[in-house]
Amino acid sequence: MSETLNPVQLGLFVSRLEAACEEMGAVLQRAAFSPNIKDRLDFSCAIFDARGELCAQAAHIPVHLGSMAYAMADIVGACDWAPGDMLVLNDPFLGGTHLPDVTVVAPYFRDGELLAFIANRAHHADIGGSTPGSMPLSQTLEEEGVVIPPTRLQRGGVLQRQLLDDWFGPSEHGDFIAQLSANRCGLQRLDELVSMLPLSFEVAVSQLQDYAEQLSVHRLRELPAGEFYFSDVMDDDGFGHEDLLICASLRLADGRAHVDFSGTAPQVQGNINCPRSVAAAAVYYAFRCLMPEEAPVCAGLFRPITLAVPEGSLLNARRPAAVAAGNVETSMRACDVVLGALAQAVPELIPAAAHGSMNNVAMGSLDGQPWHYYETLAGGSGGHSQGEGLSAVQCHMTNTLNTPIESLEMHYPLRVTRYALRRHSGGAGVHRGGDGLIREFEFLASARFTLLTERRRVRPWGLNGGEAGVSGENRLNGNVLPGKVSAQAQPGDLLSIATPGGGGWGVVREGA
Repeated sequence: MSETLNPVQLGLFVSRLEAACEEMGAVLQRAAFSPNIKDRLDFSCAIFDARGELCAQAAHIPVHLGSMAYAMADIVGACDWAPGDMLVLNDPFLGGTHLPDVTVVAPYFRDGELLAFIANRAHHADIGGSTPGSMPLSQTLEEEGVVIPPTRLQRGGVLQRQLLDDWFGPSEHGDFIAQLSANRCGLQRLDELVSMLPLSFEVAVSQLQDYAEQLSVHRLRELPAGEFYFSDVMDDDGFGHEDLLICASLRLADGRAHVDFSGTAPQVQGNINCPRSVAAAAVYYAFRCLMPEEAPVCAGLFRPITLAVPEGSLLNARRPAAVAAGNVETSMRACDVVLGALAQAVPELIPAAAHGSMNNVAMGSLDGQPWHYYETLAGGSGGHSQGEGLSAVQCHMTNTLNTPIESLEMHYPLRVTRYALRRHSGGAGVHRGGDGLIREFEFLASARFTLLTERRRVRPWGLNGGEAGVSGENRLNGNVLPGKVSAQAQPGDLLSIATPGGGGWGVVREGA
């Protein structure tokens, strides 16, 4: 048996691992029932080694995968695994992100030896939160839904259906079964790959991680050494606390990077807090964007990158802090400040701020047949040294699609009365920021809705003298709503969400 993989074999190994993750995602999408998973693609799939270190991932959701990469070792190390087991969890303080993101983990055994783990994470629109869509304007974790500690959902190949019955209604079972099916696909594909290897899986993975680390160190050495600082603010927490500071100090030296979030605001009453794993996801994503395109996304790629996050801060909150919006909104601002610090070092490589919000919309029934709808809305990306920002795109920590109007109107008592670009909302510059969008819903039945949005007060910043993007705006029947609000709507009411544009790049000279 060979002791190492040659470059061609290593490339094939990486591609086959990634292909297994992509196929897992295809199974999950096609087996799921909810529009959230099958239409919006709000899920992620990955493979980890026996120690819980990331080996490969599909190009799914950065905030999912970065947080799993950071926290999986703690998850898998706390369990006594057996063939046929699958673990389910969503606890943000035990490796999760926020409660709607449910993770299912399966161990891979070969000849009685534990070699790897298969995992997927999917967003469930109904996780039992205090308001429909399970993204409430909450103050404690318990208000946000069912907290699932690491629990065996499948034991020895047998589904523990009673757990699903205890946690959720029958309508929610289908998406959990889809997640189990995706993991079964991953186990099968990984077994086929391992049987083809000319050396042990452990050695192949070790070589993969070392190769990725070498690429990362080489790239980081190309960046200018020094210390760089950037800060930005969250609009508010929904309970009157405004301009909440997030700071990033970046140190680059000798092929290493260290990000220190000291100075970030303490955790708050509202739900924009997040666990440390979400802060790690933002850091990993920002640096991944600087790596060579062919670099395998695995634990080795992130070994030269470390972070410090003050405990009890917005980015490393203590239980039982509310965190529903931390995963979707605060992660975006953490990404902004890391990119802002990197822009001090390599301004030609970093774009201006994108729209900076996932523009979360959650809705559901007040009475009658229950329904739960959740969606994130796109906005403008930032201009950059090579060109203008893109309009109406999901940026940075999210990578989902919109819910197609046909699917939305088929599943829910809603009508989309307007869906358009928000013209001229991108910041001016040599290269303009991309425009946001406008999406308007007409309610066909009484409902409760919740909006968790950012960049409604503080505009997305420009770079190199470019102007800031236009801030977002939420309206109900023409009346301006706060960025974070929960309210009731009646049949015929119109809810309009106008998302922010991206910042511009470069100063426009007079007469140019």
